[in-house]
Amino acid sequence: MPELPEVETTRRGIEPHLLGKTIDALVVREPRLRWPVPPDLPAKLRGLIVRSVRRRGKYLLLGTDAGTLILHLGMSGSLRIVSPEAPLRKHDHFDLLFGYGSCLRFHDPRRFGCLLWTESDPKAHPLLASLGPEPLEPGFTGRYLQEKARGRSLAVKSFIMDSQVVVGIGNIYASEALFRAGIAPNRAAGRISLSRYEKLADSIRTVLEASIEQGGTTLRDFVNEAGHPGYFRQILAVYERAGEACRRCGSGIRSGRLGQRATYWCARCQK
Repeated sequence: MPELPEVETTRRGIEPHLLGKTIDALVVREPRLRWPVPPDLPAKLRGLIVRSVRRRGKYLLLGTDAGTLILHLGMSGSLRIVSPEAPLRKHDHFDLLFGYGSCLRFHDPRRFGCLLWTESDPKAHPLLASLGPEPLEPGFTGRYLQEKARGRSLAVKSFIMDSQVVVGIGNIYASEALFRAGIAPNRAAGRISLSRYEKLADSIRTVLEASIEQGGTTLRDFVNEAGHPGYFRQILAVYERAGEACRRCGSGIRSGRLGQRATYWCARCQK
């Protein structure tokens, strides 16, 4: 599933092509996404100017003077900038057409993505209203994590993957951040010291920023706006490296299931 770095990579890639541009048309070929594309949306969007291209968690927000488009890539989705005449592929579900021959095309084999519209503050939308803080913004600190974890027996990996605690930390980046912080993924969230949470908050930022620099992580489906994969996979420390040598201590990387997710860690480096 595209996670925060992949969505931020997409946002940065499409922003120069969309900002200040007029929407000529929305062409919907498959409205049956995770939620149905509103049938009146093409008429509402025609002639609007994109004023902002933002991200909230894993959602992309295209702001106009009349409202905001809310997009989600789902489990296998991607957005690409192509020519309107570019040959269609199977699972190309909608095109957002702009002047000067520009097209934002959405591809999603599993149809778990979404394209929705709100005329109110998007932060108050039911999909976004309960989201926790952004991990790359100043309000996300070790003290915040410790306060949210107080008294909780939930495993710390599941805790930081809770979007109501902090947004955008999926399975890959939770595993990588915990390795960098030296914290075992199954340790109870409420039994971790402030100093270790401060290190974890820093590790989360470091991992996410490094992945964004590498264009995200491509395991199966993700490509950026130009159709290129992300390269952070090349420097993953633990994720999908079960049985391989730890890059830090040389012992074997372990794997298991935690919260119904595949989990990877180094038993010697993570306590």
